[in-house]
Amino acid sequence: MSDESTTVRALRDAIARFVADRDWQQFHDPKNLAMSISIEAAELMEHFQWLRSEQLDAIRSSESDMRLVREELADILCYALSFANALEIDVADAVREKIAKNEQKYPADQFKGRYR
Repeated sequence: MSDESTTVRALRDAIARFVADRDWQQFHDPKNLAMSISIEAAELMEHFQWLRSEQLDAIRSSESDMRLVREELADILCYALSFANALEIDVADAVREKIAKNEQKYPADQFKGRYR
C-alpha cells in the first residue's frame, strides 16, 4: 500500500475488516474511538516533548525514532478511520469541506506566512 495507489475507501475497508475479524465493533463506539484518537495523539506528542526545534532533524534521521512516530501516526489514523466508519462520515467530503471553510476563514492573501 502507498499513498499513490491506496484510496481512503480501501483503508476504511481494511480497518473495518480488522475490527470485524476480532468482533471489536462492540467497543468501537464514537465515544471510545474519540478518546482513543486523543490518547494516541498524546503518545505521538511524547516523542516531541521537550525537544527544541533544532533537534527535530535528529528524529527525521533516526530510523528507530521515525518507526515509532510512524506507528503512532498510524494508530491515530486507524482510530480516525474507524470513527468515520462508526458514524458513516465520508472522509474525503469532510476534508474537502473543511479545507473550503478554512480557505474562507484564512484567505491566503491575508494569512500567507503568518498564523494569526
